[in-house]
Amino acid sequence: MPKTFKSSIAYPFRFVVLMWSFFLVELITHFPLTSFGIVPRTLFGLVGILFAPLLHGSFVHLASNSVPMLVLGTLLYLFYNTIAPKVLAYCYFLTGTLVWLVGRTSLHIGASGLVYGIAFFLFFIGLARKDFRSLAISIITVFFYGGIVYGVLPGQEFISWESHLMGALVGIYCAFKFNKEKKK
Repeated sequence: MPKTFKSSIAYPFRFVVLMWSFFLVELITHFPLTSFGIVPRTLFGLVGILFAPLLHGSFVHLASNSVPMLVLGTLLYLFYNTIAPKVLAYCYFLTGTLVWLVGRTSLHIGASGLVYGIAFFLFFIGLARKDFRSLAISIITVFFYGGIVYGVLPGQEFISWESHLMGALVGIYCAFKFNKEKKK
């Protein structure tokens, strides 16, 4: 497990490179990879649970998920390295599954559900553990990403607030589920 900044950023960096790779393949080949997103309650839409966080509809969409994924993912691996893989897996797969179950009948793509999951985990783990370090990380997360709270509410038609809300709920769940597991 990583213990340094360099090793902690490696995991989120690889994920961001994978997101950019999918975007570039779609851009170069003109093959609509984004069609492999989550389409709730459809058999084909189940594929989206695996692929949706890697798919983005535009450069702006991709960039707006890349920076928080790097920052929040690095914080996750730097300060909670023993549970980070579990938190990431839950935020990835459980969020996608919940969107598939309860989302609007629409195409849901992007890593924002994952980003919301990590952000809400980082905030709520401080409340769950009540130790100085975890509370400090919670405060830093709220300071830089506190505005994302509004993204869990219905807003713009083409933004999957369902992914945001499900990611937030999964992040909160993980904070309390993994609260007692070994600290770094």
